[in-house]
Amino acid sequence: MIGFRFATLLFLGALFLPAQELRDYEKKVTEFTLANGLHFILVERHQVPVVSFHTYVTAGSAQDPAGKTGLASLIARLAFDGTETIGSRNWPAEKKALDEVEEVYDRVDEERAKGPKSSPGALALLEAGENPALTAAFREQNIDEYLRAIQENGGVGIDSHATPDSIETSYSLPSNRIELWFVLESQRMALPVFRDFYRERRKLSNDIAALMGPQSALRLRQSLLATAFENLPYRNPVLGWRADVEDLRPADAKAFLDTYGGPGNTIVSIVGDVDPVGAQRLAERYFGPIPAKAHPRPMDLQEAPQAGPKTVAIWSDAQPLLTIGYKRPAETHRDDPALDVVATILGDKHTGWLRKELVEERRLAQSVEAIANFPSGRYVSLFVLSAVPNQDHTVEENRKAIDELLARLQSKPVEAETLARAKNILRGRFVRMFGSNRELAALLPLVYANYGDWRKILAMAGEYDRLTAEDIQRVAAQYFVPTGRTTAYLTRPPEPGRAASNPGEQQ
Repeated sequence: MIGFRFATLLFLGALFLPAQELRDYEKKVTEFTLANGLHFILVERHQVPVVSFHTYVTAGSAQDPAGKTGLASLIARLAFDGTETIGSRNWPAEKKALDEVEEVYDRVDEERAKGPKSSPGALALLEAGENPALTAAFREQNIDEYLRAIQENGGVGIDSHATPDSIETSYSLPSNRIELWFVLESQRMALPVFRDFYRERRKLSNDIAALMGPQSALRLRQSLLATAFENLPYRNPVLGWRADVEDLRPADAKAFLDTYGGPGNTIVSIVGDVDPVGAQRLAERYFGPIPAKAHPRPMDLQEAPQAGPKTVAIWSDAQPLLTIGYKRPAETHRDDPALDVVATILGDKHTGWLRKELVEERRLAQSVEAIANFPSGRYVSLFVLSAVPNQDHTVEENRKAIDELLARLQSKPVEAETLARAKNILRGRFVRMFGSNRELAALLPLVYANYGDWRKILAMAGEYDRLTAEDIQRVAAQYFVPTGRTTAYLTRPPEPGRAASNPGEQQ
């Protein structure tokens, strides 16, 4: 562990080294692109015999087709379902059974499409055929075989998830099992089988119902997004709208991956005890035969200017909650570093103004938070400020207190000590960020996807260092304005016979 930490500090130190030494550090990184467009970024770290792998598809829930929200999330949940050769006891028999399952769902969908003219009896009879068809398919499946292959060979940190901008799959293996990853991942990319589709669809629908209840903070944040954005798909939940999810079909998942999941739209990072020459040879062997696909047409992901402040309120007997979002540019914008520093000044859990002012001194809130970009950063997003009111205090009191802090940022430059502390905190985050193969493997493709070059990582700390107090004041004045603000309240309903004049005036 000592050697590993020392390597981490060496990497962090590289962020502040002269250009020549930075170029020397870059020698530890190997980059190559296969003929089919699949891009690899490898980082050698030989301190421990472990390798972390991260596959990053540069499309997520923002690319879910209209009426099919939740598709990217469902695909991520099905990532380890296996392939035609892994996870099946008898693929021809399983394929026949899966086709019969689809025929059942085709007939169900046809009957439902009749609307008022559909026959409840006929629909019930058709739906009754669902379970026998699924059971027949299940008999031909060895559904956990793909995951077991990873776990039985020492795989850890297995994860697959969707974000608004990506579908990401990752895990770590002992370095003497590196070829296993190439076998499994290339098969998954080339020959995926959604053999657990309908069970996972049902689970996703149930998760949405549980997480998006009327007392849920997640529901409030989703209401914030749906209110703040008119055009941008960031307004839709990553998990999807429940009614959309319940109609998703395997053909939808296949169409999504045919459009966005090709090699040319995917980035792979490998970090750890890896031999770049050997890894490139394995990449050519296993991924090279996968056919290239046409690059997806860019979506029009522009957001119309906001004409004025927006407000949304959810009445509930749950714990009140306040969330405020201000429109901000994509993270590739030149103001992104300054907004990161602002989020640290306001929201750091130990020294942030929100905690000091609202929680410790005035005791208006139980907890507070500042997020520099929400729900993601590739396009226009929100700078979010949240507060959970303390007992006997209201969301409106907390809103006014937050307004006062923002006005302080706008009215004069922050003190040198405050700015220096925020920069030091961000430097500390770099230490944690590079503290593991896994975290670095996750970061590299994200930076490459958004900036076109992983080397942007090496410039980030310098961008923070160059910021001045005047920069912080400028971005606060530019972005924390009424025409960019959306306020979301979770608040108790007014007393019977009395209407609330302000959505936040109730406790």
